[in-house]
Amino acid sequence: MPRVPLEAIAWGRSGDKGNASNVGLIARSPAAFEWMREHLTPQWVKEVFGGVVRGPVERFELPNLLALNFILHDSLGGGGSESLLTDSQGKTHAQGLLQVEVEVPEEILASITPTPPAAAKPSS
Repeated sequence: MPRVPLEAIAWGRSGDKGNASNVGLIARSPAAFEWMREHLTPQWVKEVFGGVVRGPVERFELPNLLALNFILHDSLGGGGSESLLTDSQGKTHAQGLLQVEVEVPEEILASITPTPPAAAKPSS
């Protein structure tokens, strides 16, 4: 089974509220969403982040969006106004998770439609 960065099958966004951050992962296909539902557990996310996440991790499913949202409690060293952490607002947590390599079956990878490149800006 191929090992690929999670970003091969998902997009991500992250943010914060107080001392918790959230990571939203949006699958690139329905098949990728089903794989994510099965394999991306709160325990797995907590292990990936190691000591960064001191509290529990909650997972919320948004099947109509092909998305999972993870809340990482006690992950910001007290929050934006209290922490000495470089990223005390959790803005890079999604990008960090998307870089993790995962084993994904070929049929899941084949279900992904390549994203077209952004249109070139016309010169003025």
